Amino acid sequence: MLDRVQACLPSLAPAEQRVARLCLADPRAFTMLPVVQLADRAHVSKPTVVRFCRSVGYNGLADFKQKLAGTVNEGVPFIHRSVDADDKTGDVLVKVIDNTVAAFLKYRNEASSKQIDLAVAALVEAFNSGQQIQFFGVGNSGIVAQDAQHKFFRLGLHTTAYSDGHMQVMSASILKKGDCVLIISNSGRTRDLMDACDIARKNGATTIVITASGSPLASAGQIHLSADHPEGFDRYSPMVSRLLHLLIIDVLATTVALRIGGSVVQPMLSSMKDNLRSKRYT
Repeated sequence: MLDRVQACLPSLAPAEQRVARLCLADPRAFTMLPVVQLADRAHVSKPTVVRFCRSVGYNGLADFKQKLAGTVNEGVPFIHRSVDADDKTGDVLVKVIDNTVAAFLKYRNEASSKQIDLAVAALVEAFNSGQQIQFFGVGNSGIVAQDAQHKFFRLGLHTTAYSDGHMQVMSASILKKGDCVLIISNSGRTRDLMDACDIARKNGATTIVITASGSPLASAGQIHLSADHPEGFDRYSPMVSRLLHLLIIDVLATTVALRIGGSVVQPMLSSMKDNLRSKRYT
């Protein structure tokens, strides 16, 4: 959240910039002060404080202060710290965990419930009409696609997952109206995934994409679930991105299960659990 305020700073009006700097200088105090004192300290009017909150993407001062309070009270640094070659094991432990937790909290504060609702509605509609749902990803994202297929098929949805570009294009070619395809990509610039997305959309399938904002794939999909994080693409194996994508899949799967209803989902899950008992040692 503080990263967002910092990023928006240059585009704000001069008076709103003063409010932004006040927030960045002491975010904890900003959450506790009434609008009169905030306006007085920033040397602006009370409406300017509210306009600042809306300019950075929140509904108003109350919404902004609530989200900011959650941010400053977590005790987790909200700046991504890269792992260095000379880091000790303890340093690596702290950096990896803090980066992941910070990314999760950032997503919690910035995620669009509207876009999630659109994705859930499309997936539930596909379930109700017996249509198929496909998951596409390559590399690390291919592993997430397999995890998504594993979570959703247990709910009774007709699902498949592909991480091979040729299979994705062939599978997208047989999709039709009412089907859904969920495409996962860290960069949003993988050619195979772009091709598959275009083909699926031309065939009338609903295309849901989990990827970075501003990427070509984000524009190509009908429903975009943004997965933004400060992790670079050039160092080590993606850690934060993979876990963030898995988190978004969990949010979707949980919400879809709730929308389908416990009377439908619970008997299936109970039956699976009973049938798996013989696979375990007592």
